[in-house]
Amino acid sequence: MFYYLEGTIAHIEPYIAVIDCGGVGYLCRVSSITQSKLKIGQRQRLYTHLHVREDAFEIYGFAEQEEKNCFLLLTSISSIGMKMALSILSSLSPAALAIAVMNDDERALVAVPGIGKKLAQRIILELKDKLKRQMPDIVHSDDFTVSAPPSGSNAQEAAAALQALGYGIAEAANALQGAGKEWSVEELIRFGLKNLMKQG
Repeated sequence: MFYYLEGTIAHIEPYIAVIDCGGVGYLCRVSSITQSKLKIGQRQRLYTHLHVREDAFEIYGFAEQEEKNCFLLLTSISSIGMKMALSILSSLSPAALAIAVMNDDERALVAVPGIGKKLAQRIILELKDKLKRQMPDIVHSDDFTVSAPPSGSNAQEAAAALQALGYGIAEAANALQGAGKEWSVEELIRFGLKNLMKQG
């Protein structure tokens, strides 16, 4: 029904954002990743998905179209509901989810509350081909290639070091997003560890 809502962010609380569009406040359920990009009083566009239940209409909002697409892919899996999909996207960005799926990284998915090994395997099995077909820009983006940087590069060494510390491929790649291309291995590792500590 709604493709997106554009207006001023009027209220924010955990997993909820209210966007004022022409004097009407729409309550949107959001991931923590989307919420981190919002600020009260800021004009924002949220790409939306309307979920109709017998007793309620719920709007899910996403700062990026890619996150909405991932949400729809996740909810296409029979055992994953709206809340679980939002929980996954609160822990993994679209790029990190793609990395986990394409690299069969169960560990990154099991780290999400409520996901066990069997469900992680099912997500990987059902999403791998769908991601390739429906979200090629994510699968082939610069964020995705962080998981397999050029041999001998500083990024590859830093990612390997983070994995040696017990972090999964997707976790290491996600932690290095936004790092400087000319940074040393030590700088990259410190940057990655700092991000991982923030994520808890």
